[in-house]
Amino acid sequence: MAEENVIEPKTYRKGRPADRRWLALYLVCAAQLMIVLDGTIVNVALPAIQGSLGFSEAGLSWVVNAYLLTFGGFLLLGGRAGDLFGRRRVFAAGLALFTFASLLCGIAGSQGLLVAARALQGIGGAIIAPAALSIIITTFKEPKERARAMGIWAFVVSGGASIGVLLGGVLTQTMGWPWIFFVNGPVGLVALVLCRPLLAPDPKPDARGGFDLPGAFLVTASLVAAVYAIVGAATNPPAVSGILLLLSAGLMASFAVVERRSKAPLVPPGVFARSRNLTVSNVVMALAVVGMVGWFFFSALYLQRVLGYDSLGTGLAYLPATIALGVISQGPAARAVNRFGIKPTIIGGLGLMTLGLLLFARAPVGGSFLVDVLPGMLVLGVGAAFGFMAVILASTSGVPENEAGLASGLVNTSQQMGGALGLAALAAVAAAYTALIAGPGTVSALNAGYHAAFLAGAGCVLLGILFAAAGLRDVRPGDGPAEIPDHPLEHHRY
Repeated sequence: MAEENVIEPKTYRKGRPADRRWLALYLVCAAQLMIVLDGTIVNVALPAIQGSLGFSEAGLSWVVNAYLLTFGGFLLLGGRAGDLFGRRRVFAAGLALFTFASLLCGIAGSQGLLVAARALQGIGGAIIAPAALSIIITTFKEPKERARAMGIWAFVVSGGASIGVLLGGVLTQTMGWPWIFFVNGPVGLVALVLCRPLLAPDPKPDARGGFDLPGAFLVTASLVAAVYAIVGAATNPPAVSGILLLLSAGLMASFAVVERRSKAPLVPPGVFARSRNLTVSNVVMALAVVGMVGWFFFSALYLQRVLGYDSLGTGLAYLPATIALGVISQGPAARAVNRFGIKPTIIGGLGLMTLGLLLFARAPVGGSFLVDVLPGMLVLGVGAAFGFMAVILASTSGVPENEAGLASGLVNTSQQMGGALGLAALAAVAAAYTALIAGPGTVSALNAGYHAAFLAGAGCVLLGILFAAAGLRDVRPGDGPAEIPDHPLEHHRY
């Protein structure tokens, strides 16, 4: 089936085939940018949303986690859907759902509606992401072309998060927080219109083997129970948190049983055993994302609640990190993989991310942007550009095309699960440390809690380095799909 989805030159009757393939790449990257943006764009707007809808401190984290949880829980189902029903069909369906959910978020007048709409957004993103990545993998078959395409993709994935914080600040300050969601409307509609002319037609749908909805719901419910237990650990009785964690473990065990018995499991038995790099890179991705998501969440709070920045100032503060991510993803990161291999690039990139988090862990109450914020942002942004691109390449290198949707779903699932569980854990650490120091009412106590969260995030990224160093098989130029050219956009002409 994957072979039938490849965009061959004869697919296009007008224009140059290579041009159309790159336009298709930009289309799926635009859709991916929307869902990456919505993972972080709300961070700057959280105080405004809290003031408007009356969220509590604990409840506010659900505006972020509702999106991450459904995204992570349904990603594998989204990858399976693309392989069964056709990537263009599934990609377009995900776009329609995501655009509709974004409208609901913007008009939400209550806490419940906003959280529910964010969860629906997550499902739409879970449908889009694996279909988009597998379209790239099956469209660009030649290793160097695939590498150039992945260079652009990596910039969207790694840089989109920073762009989201910047855009969130601008929109919240100038037009109000609902516009961080309304902005998805025109982008989603234009992308829907362009799907048919730019993406290769799908073969006839073939849903033989079934569709594992029970598995998707079980893994999502397990994550929701775990996150609720972690977020409520400071306020709920210990027995309640313990019951929720046991429930989460039971649901995850049920998921494993369902997968063994399903005719079309979300995670086929033995998929990780067949590829050590796939296994290790998913663990590394989850750990690295804990640090990255924690940094976005708590650095935005530090800028606003400790240094007194407004929404626009907070968004603009992330501009240097965004530029660093963009510049490095488009050249130096690719050359680093070409020269040193995937494994050293991951270790070096995550090492810089760890250093950036440690720099934030010492930011004082009376800090300045140039001394206490900018250095950490630049170091962490540079590290993320190197690290995340290399982890994505490690997870997809050598994957058979008939498992492209599965592989892309797995790496995206690791990203979202790591983000959701990690943010819940870091928020609990920050709240507990703040209460231990002096109570949540003082700025110094808040800042101490943020320091604890940054340190915990740095520990997770460091653990990811250890896993990469011990478990990854290095891939260098000439070893297959992970090959990277010196210049990702070389030979790319319009």
